[in-house]
Amino acid sequence: MRIGIHLGTAGGASNAVERAREIGANTFQIFSASPRMWRAPKVDPKQAERMRALRTSLDVGPLVIHTNYLVNVCSQTDDVREKSIVAFRGEIERALAFGAEYLVLHPGSWKGLTRDDGLKLAADSIERAIDGLPWQGTDFHILIENTAGAEFSLGGSFEQVAELVARLKHAAPVGVCLDTCHTHVAGYDLTSDEGYEQTMKQAADTVGLAAVRVWHCNDAKAARGSKLDRHEHIGQGTMGVEPFRRLLNDKRFAHCAFIAETPVDEPGDDERNVRVLKSLVSTAAN
Repeated sequence: MRIGIHLGTAGGASNAVERAREIGANTFQIFSASPRMWRAPKVDPKQAERMRALRTSLDVGPLVIHTNYLVNVCSQTDDVREKSIVAFRGEIERALAFGAEYLVLHPGSWKGLTRDDGLKLAADSIERAIDGLPWQGTDFHILIENTAGAEFSLGGSFEQVAELVARLKHAAPVGVCLDTCHTHVAGYDLTSDEGYEQTMKQAADTVGLAAVRVWHCNDAKAARGSKLDRHEHIGQGTMGVEPFRRLLNDKRFAHCAFIAETPVDEPGDDERNVRVLKSLVSTAAN
């Protein structure tokens, strides 16, 4: 089982590998640069080399990188979209430099357009961002993440995620990241046995379960169907602990990495959330 959490990169990105191991994680997610700035520095080759060496020696992986929050590949505004393409290309370049397996992307907001226009712009932007980069022969994949279902947010349904993936398959290495909080507040039921199975059937019929490479494991502060993206500690929100127990022991997702993006309200919260997730894995699943 690959269970981890989003970690900071203070002192150098490679330090996150050691931090992951310290808190009992064997996979992790980071930002490769500030998540709220358009421009980002180049990757320090020494940090990249150390990241790869530590991951190998400590058996920590996959490495997941989360894209900058400013990136909106389906923006109606030409300037924002062009900045997003440049910034996302930088994200891909840094992910490849670090040897990351996955780069997670929120598809963006199509406000001012139609949803179909948003899908087309998102696909075109991602194609432009990756064009000519040396991803062939690597394990690298761009993962389209489902969103919380806000009115103009692309990816609020499994169908929309599947449509974007289908448009990109010919041009880019692409897969899917599903977020439990986003799934819950978008209206899907993960909390009952029957609801969980129905939700997984919907996922199978749209994105396909094999395409799901990463689960973001987050409880929710808001109610199911609220469309409010507010993460909570595992088992302390409106979802409770049972959906995570089902998910972690679901053999259909044995190939996935499970990564929490839970709050750090008190020192040690990251370790506590990893510990809770690990405690839910049955001996048989291990």
